[in-house]
Amino acid sequence: MPREFPIGLTPPDWLVRNLKPQQAPVNRPAVARAALAMALPLALGLAAGRPAYGALASMGALSGVIGDTADAYRMRILNIAVPQLFGAVGVTLGTLAYGHGWYAVAAVTGVALVSGMISTIGAVASVSGLLLLLNCVVGAGLPMPSPWWLAPALMTGGGLLVLLLALLTWPLRAGVPERAAVAATYRTVAALLTTAGTDRTEEYEEARRAVTQSLNEAYDLILARRARHHGRSPELTRLLAQLNAVTPVIEAAPAAHLAGRPLPAQIPQALRHLATAVVADGTLPPLRLPVPTTETARAVDHALRHAAEVVTAPDVDPRGIDDRLGRPAALGIRTARAARTVVLSANSWRYGVRLALCIGIAQALVSLIPVPRSYWVALTITFVLKPDFGSVFSRALLRALGTVAGLVLAAVILAEVPMGWWDVPVLFLLAPLVPALTPRGYGFQTAAITPVILLLSDVLNHQGTALLLPRLNDSLIGCTIALTAGYLLWPESWHTRVGDRLAEAVADTAAYVEAAFHPGTAPAARARMRRRLYRDLSVIRTEFQRALTEPPPTGRRAAAWWPLVVAVERIVDATTAARVRVRHGAAPPSSGELAQVTLQLRELSEGVRNAETPTAVRTDLTGPAGSVLEPLRQEVAAARALTSPH
Repeated sequence: MPREFPIGLTPPDWLVRNLKPQQAPVNRPAVARAALAMALPLALGLAAGRPAYGALASMGALSGVIGDTADAYRMRILNIAVPQLFGAVGVTLGTLAYGHGWYAVAAVTGVALVSGMISTIGAVASVSGLLLLLNCVVGAGLPMPSPWWLAPALMTGGGLLVLLLALLTWPLRAGVPERAAVAATYRTVAALLTTAGTDRTEEYEEARRAVTQSLNEAYDLILARRARHHGRSPELTRLLAQLNAVTPVIEAAPAAHLAGRPLPAQIPQALRHLATAVVADGTLPPLRLPVPTTETARAVDHALRHAAEVVTAPDVDPRGIDDRLGRPAALGIRTARAARTVVLSANSWRYGVRLALCIGIAQALVSLIPVPRSYWVALTITFVLKPDFGSVFSRALLRALGTVAGLVLAAVILAEVPMGWWDVPVLFLLAPLVPALTPRGYGFQTAAITPVILLLSDVLNHQGTALLLPRLNDSLIGCTIALTAGYLLWPESWHTRVGDRLAEAVADTAAYVEAAFHPGTAPAARARMRRRLYRDLSVIRTEFQRALTEPPPTGRRAAAWWPLVVAVERIVDATTAARVRVRHGAAPPSSGELAQVTLQLRELSEGVRNAETPTAVRTDLTGPAGSVLEPLRQEVAAARALTSPH
């Protein structure tokens, strides 16, 4: 029988959330690439009598392994190659500033400002900014071999080796990741329809969130490639058509769930057959669907048959394909737009200045004060102070715990493994831990990376176990600087970070309710509104989950508002369900009904925007009996009641 903690010893919920490992499958190809890409350069360096060169190339490979997260080959080029170029610039600037006192402090602080600002653009820019600063810190903290261009060349070469290994199977698997992403979306929709109409509400909502994530990933993957092909690729056009075709099925799911009757097993099974057909490029057994007898059943049946026609169609006319999320602009336009946003955005300047302040303090500490010289303090800050990677407080906590765990393993290795060729098999065993443990959480990633970096650092400076305690002290100092100068001194309340976004989502929901039943709204525009709204809600859910990992008062505020996030998702579902019913025969709502609901939603949006904590709200939403908006009115009333204190 499990032993319960005494009341006073029960760990707080925010701490449990931080320490709980995330469930994620192991990417076996990435594990194999990490082992080969990091051990091979070190082996070549030892064979050539230049172990330091091999260690630098292995460090570059480590950064490539961290960025090796994409499935599609073209996305791998962006995720690995672009950050490597920024990393080369960073290590060059750091090498030139090494040992120059105040000049080194100013140089690294300036790089931190630029790194922080460009990190706000997007995922690839965030990793690029991270490597720009990381490599600059390493170059300014460790003596590099001359001439000045050698270290950047070695580190970039190590990162590009990861990319080369990742692209080896491209000729054999071109297009496979994109087809797999579309097929995965069909399977998640099948899981959604399996729970629709049942009393397993939590399972249904979890399945709906999985559909949102899968659909986002598939659209991002295909639209990113399609922007390069300008719509001329028949394969991408067909995949986009197949992805668009599953949208009516997703829209019908809320109506099926609100109907309260489980769907026949043939319906989700048909979607699984469609997923197989997407992978097999159109081969599909005949669908055996039950005869529809209700509005909801007709909607599901019609959507499924349309999806089957699109999946099995041999050719697709690209002129008839609508990009439901909007086609990405040309690369030059997006680059100019991103640069303008970075320069003019208060958010990018705020984050850049905050990161620069912390890095400046760290560099001044290790460069000007008589303490052991170390790049590890600034390196710790760089990893911890990444708001797009998670809560700063949580990352500082997990960084400290992960470093301790990694140092224990590093102590055994540095004490027992002779320096030289034995480092190669050890690195071959350590490197796969990085991609294997990274999906589990930041603490696990830190525990995996720490012994790798310490092993490579030992090859460069031959300090052995003398590295351990200074690195622990450096990590704790870096976490302290990040928590004080980068967190506590910046009074950006939780309400600003999360509350405003939730308020905007509620206002956008009101606009979606209006557009859903307005006869002049084009179906494509309505679909784009719904997709963007679900995407925004997914981001907000992630932000709230991060806030829940912080101690009071931030975590307590997030927990108080959390039910409203779920309620807004249900409102969007109810709106979509009502729209599906109208399209398949139900009487449309009157303009008065719509005005009443949208007014309540806009009042709710203002209440969320202006309140720090939930406040009492009373509302009376009534309407004609049997109206298609009745479930929506109930959800809006429930959302407003959620803001009442218990």
